[in-house]
Amino acid sequence: MICEFCGGKTIKRRVKRQHWLRGRLYIVENVETEVCKECGERYFHATTLDAIDKYLSAKHAVKSQVNVEVVSL
Repeated sequence: MICEFCGGKTIKRRVKRQHWLRGRLYIVENVETEVCKECGERYFHATTLDAIDKYLSAKHAVKSQVNVEVVSL
C-alpha cells in the first residue's frame, strides 16, 4: 500500500490503538494495521475496526485498567 500523505510504502504491523466506543475510551493491543515506513501514518481496515467494535460490545476480558486525566486548554 502507498501512503496518501507522503507516498511512502506501508508495512503490516501490530500496534496499540486508542478506540472510543459509546463514550468510553479503550486501549486495544495487538491490532493489525498498515504503517507507513516514512512518516508513520497508520491505516486500519474497516473490517478490523468493525471487529474491535464487536469485541468491545460483547463481554470481553480486561487485561488492565488505567486512570486517565482529561484537561482543557
